[in-house]
Amino acid sequence: MNGISQSAVSQQIQEVERSLGVELFDRSTRPLAVTEAGKLYLEYCRDVLRRHDELEASLDRLTKQANGTARLAAIYSVGLSEMSQIEARFARRFPEAALQVSYLRPERVWEAVEEDQADLGLMSYAESSREIVALPWRDEEMVVAVAPQHPLAKKRSVPPSALEGEAFVGFDDDLPIEGQIDRYLREHRVSVERAMHFDNIQMIKEAVAHGAGISIMPKRVMREDLAQGRIVALRLHPAELYRPVRIIHRRRKVFNPVTGGLLSLLRGSEETPATDANSAILALSAT
Repeated sequence: MNGISQSAVSQQIQEVERSLGVELFDRSTRPLAVTEAGKLYLEYCRDVLRRHDELEASLDRLTKQANGTARLAAIYSVGLSEMSQIEARFARRFPEAALQVSYLRPERVWEAVEEDQADLGLMSYAESSREIVALPWRDEEMVVAVAPQHPLAKKRSVPPSALEGEAFVGFDDDLPIEGQIDRYLREHRVSVERAMHFDNIQMIKEAVAHGAGISIMPKRVMREDLAQGRIVALRLHPAELYRPVRIIHRRRKVFNPVTGGLLSLLRGSEETPATDANSAILALSAT
């Protein structure tokens, strides 16, 4: 049954008996009978095997806890609704794994990845550095957001000049997206009246919906508001504006299979094995 010859088993048993100084079998009877010492040794062996199984199970649980979690830091504007879809796809692919998501300001997303508090980060306007790799994720079209009652709301697209003199709800000055919007307006010689500013898109959308002013923001983050008719989106034409959103991670970071799978999922290759994604990302990091 165990692929061992009878003679080999006999030799092993005799070696154990010599080591213990007792007989495990009574060889004077047929069939062989287990001695009292043999019964004690049998219980000892069963206990060893049971403890070995418990050890393997504990190590397996420990390994899953250490390697079965992916940590993702994301800017607020990725959106709870979109992240819930990502989490659902992740759960289908890794039913035994865990996905920890933190919503942070852009600079905190970078710090979380840099300090290894997160395995992957989602943030806009990220550029690769000596310590961090920024991978393309998507380029989001920026549009003009207005309230339904605004005079521009009847248009489908507007030139940048149509924003001249409008009350404008913007982002905080220290956010990269605000710098890009300011640069865009300056390049097209457009001046707006700064009505208010916030550090997150949700507050800006609320201000626009209540008629506090117009804004420029990624159309993707307005999907629910557009469907509800709370906000109207106008394309900027002919001058288009996009917000680049990137996936960031530490250079030469070795991903566990779950994190590698999350990276593959985010990049739209849910069928790609985690090991392949990990190899690809390590190769890219090395360059």
